[in-house]
Amino acid sequence: MEEATRQHFFHHGEEGHEAEKRNCHFCQIRSFTTHAQYPVTIINTEDDEVLRASFHFMHSSVLGKGVEPTREEFLTGCECTDGEDCQYDTCNCLQDVEEDDSSDDDDDDDDEAATTDSPHGAPYRKRVYAYHAHGAKAGLLRSKILTSRNPIYECHESCACGKDCPNRVVERGRKVPLQIFRTANRGWGVRSTVDIKKGQFVDKYIGEVITAEEANRRRARSHIAQRKDVYLFALDKFSDPDSLDERLQGPPLEVDGEYKSGPTRFVNHSCEPNLRIFARVGDHADKHLHDLALFAIRDIPRGEELTFDYVDGVDDSENDALDPEKQKDMTHCLCRSKSCRGYLW
Repeated sequence: MEEATRQHFFHHGEEGHEAEKRNCHFCQIRSFTTHAQYPVTIINTEDDEVLRASFHFMHSSVLGKGVEPTREEFLTGCECTDGEDCQYDTCNCLQDVEEDDSSDDDDDDDDEAATTDSPHGAPYRKRVYAYHAHGAKAGLLRSKILTSRNPIYECHESCACGKDCPNRVVERGRKVPLQIFRTANRGWGVRSTVDIKKGQFVDKYIGEVITAEEANRRRARSHIAQRKDVYLFALDKFSDPDSLDERLQGPPLEVDGEYKSGPTRFVNHSCEPNLRIFARVGDHADKHLHDLALFAIRDIPRGEELTFDYVDGVDDSENDALDPEKQKDMTHCLCRSKSCRGYLW
């Protein structure tokens, strides 16, 4: 680790090291536009291991072979000229928010009301966006959403509202510094050097977006197929065989972060996690390409390892871990939490 940092700091500003610089993890994370304000650092005080040379840091996902972006003529955004309007059910970006999610949280004392008069005397509008609107909690995910598995709908680059629109939390990107560190018994992990509040957006899980067929090929090529599943996450939140969108009718796309990803690729699993992944939708035409956004589900003090449940929401009523014959082929869980299930899958 020390040798890798020395090479970066003493030689990667010189001519003749261009190829080496492209493969340097420290150079890759220093190229992030947010690096000066919200840096990503790498530290190892446990052993001499370094990140695999085959891994490359990215700031956004890339589309793999066979994955086509939505055609420009199908992209749409809201027409709200005032970002404050993007909190209400009149905003086109929030048209698919479920009714149950519209009321204020019991602990939402920073929002005086869920409804407001229209500036033009129109009927009341209902606040339906996912975040607290005012006070110390502004921009934090509401408790009602945190305890659900409902998707988050946000404004985006095709919208008329500006970049300061309150409904662009994930859109604006990571706002916390992260540190990738070597754990004592679980390889690499991630923590923050600042406190994180309950409901705060941490970062997205990104990688190469690939077809289901390609994902299965990569699983088959992996030495241990279940190990590959640590890095593959299906974009299946809106999968529906009866959907009018043919892209949502079949097997979902998957995000592979094993060799190309951001710092959250190194977040470990826990059966008692402090983060949860939510499907975040920008343009409604991109539901098949929705984001995987990580939010804190409780206050997290700086230095505490960040974790999420790799199999959150999966029905384990028929738990194979209870079958001794199947246990030998299962992946052991190393989280050591009080509620540890013993096995991942």
